Amino acid sequence: MTNEPLADVRDMYLAHTMFRRELGLAPALIRGVADGDVERAAVVAEHVRLVDTVLHHHHEAEDEHLWHRLLDRAGAEAEPVVKVMEEQHGAIDELLGEVRDGLTPWRESADPVRGEALAGAVTLLHERLVEHLAVEEEKALPLIERHITAAEWGRMIAAGAADVDPARMPLMFGLMAYEGDPGTVRDIIASMPPEVRAVIGDLAAQAFAAHAERVHGTATPARIGVRR
Repeated sequence: MTNEPLADVRDMYLAHTMFRRELGLAPALIRGVADGDVERAAVVAEHVRLVDTVLHHHHEAEDEHLWHRLLDRAGAEAEPVVKVMEEQHGAIDELLGEVRDGLTPWRESADPVRGEALAGAVTLLHERLVEHLAVEEEKALPLIERHITAAEWGRMIAAGAADVDPARMPLMFGLMAYEGDPGTVRDIIASMPPEVRAVIGDLAAQAFAAHAERVHGTATPARIGVRR
């Protein structure tokens, strides 16, 4: 394994920034829907569902592809980190379930009481997620950079995106690339298949701008800044 290229985790920071930003902005979007405006509620609900679905699959892929390998290869150093990661993933998955349970009745009614409850659930999810991502970036990613190969990392990323509709891939990449370091974004695009690489940059930016205009009312929603 030591002779194989090791994981480049820069794309993880792009995903983390997207989760922090979009879930941080979501409660205000929910509260901003007028009583009975089911058309607007549908737009916001679809956006929240998209982000929480990606987050769920993202964590599933980490659980399946990363933690057991870190335990095998880093031993005692990895044990407390993996334990925290698994516990936090479990807690976040429960909160994701609460958000999903609240989305459908609110979407169908645009009832402000239900909206306030949903906004509260998303706020709690965001708070717990921010705590988790900070620990993952401080403790888990350095271990991953030393013990997970680039090929294993690539399989984990592919698994996390396996259930995404291919037609939505430009939007998903645009969501992550919006605040991305240009060099990191270029490197990620360069690693894509040639037929994707030729168009993904422009398509992603266009898809994100259109989506953000529809959801946030602007093609340039508030940035939070990539940590790395």
